[in-house]
Amino acid sequence: MAVVTNFEPKRRKSNPLDDLTALVAEDLSAVNQIILDRMQSSVEMIPQLAGYLIAAGGKRLRPVLTLAAANMCGYKGEHHRLLAAVVEFIHSATLLHDDVVDESDLRRGMASANAVFGNKASVLVGDFLFSRAFEMMVEVQSLDVLRILSGASAIIAEGEVLQLRTTNDTETSEQAYLEVIKGKTAELFAAACRVGAVVAARPQAEEMALYDYGMNLGIAFQLVDDVLDYSALQAKLGKTVGDDFREGKITLPVVLAFRRGNDEERAFWRRVMEDLDQKDGDLERAQSLMARHNALKDTVERARHYGSIARDSLGLFNDGPIKQALLEVIDFVIDRDF
Repeated sequence: MAVVTNFEPKRRKSNPLDDLTALVAEDLSAVNQIILDRMQSSVEMIPQLAGYLIAAGGKRLRPVLTLAAANMCGYKGEHHRLLAAVVEFIHSATLLHDDVVDESDLRRGMASANAVFGNKASVLVGDFLFSRAFEMMVEVQSLDVLRILSGASAIIAEGEVLQLRTTNDTETSEQAYLEVIKGKTAELFAAACRVGAVVAARPQAEEMALYDYGMNLGIAFQLVDDVLDYSALQAKLGKTVGDDFREGKITLPVVLAFRRGNDEERAFWRRVMEDLDQKDGDLERAQSLMARHNALKDTVERARHYGSIARDSLGLFNDGPIKQALLEVIDFVIDRDF
């Protein structure tokens, strides 16, 4: 019997992310060409595997944010296109590594690269994409850009290591969980937005405002992602429901349900998340407990809180189509159903 959760995304007539993408369509087309050109190698498997991942889809949200931030800041050059490609390469490299660490078989509803090409190839091609990204950063000839994006890469790695420490640990606090997602997800959102102001030589106040926008948008994005793993249909989610559950990954819905449960419920969570002793029907029971304790609903409310902070961060900037689209993307990220 299917479990009905208490999280229902809002339906929208239009997709704000598509609207934002349309505003930077010319730049994004150039970015896609840069990505195709820069992932080439005389080693045949590198472009084959990288192309498999990059062509698999995704909304290019992070590079779109870089392009949008630079345009909102009045930038007239072309370095923002190179930086947007760098951001996508960093993101793609982390996906390759993450799927190996998580032993994931699916990515966006398709067989993951490691499932098709093997773990060793995925790790090494991820390393290639990181290296290529650093080559491209240097071409921009900005120490600030290099510092921000290289620093973000290190923080992302730290976030992934932190997640290893919290996986299977039901005693994980909400604060510890937030530290993980700030590092592994939100930091790249923040850096992607921040470099748009840096390349446009805008004042530090605007640079940090865009950093704050990206950071809080990224936190909201990951919070909703963690909710979707327990509530969305596979076709809309792009991966099997319950991946986090099967891996024993501690996300905020689990943290809240565990804290709010009784002794018998906490024993259940320890069995399925710490011991990974999972039986038929356990995922459905986990969903029921989350519904009983409003864990999914309250996680989305946390996302709305961070979305409000992201919205306030754009107050420094003049009104215009791109600023309006960036504001609307906040609600879209929170209300999405995939």
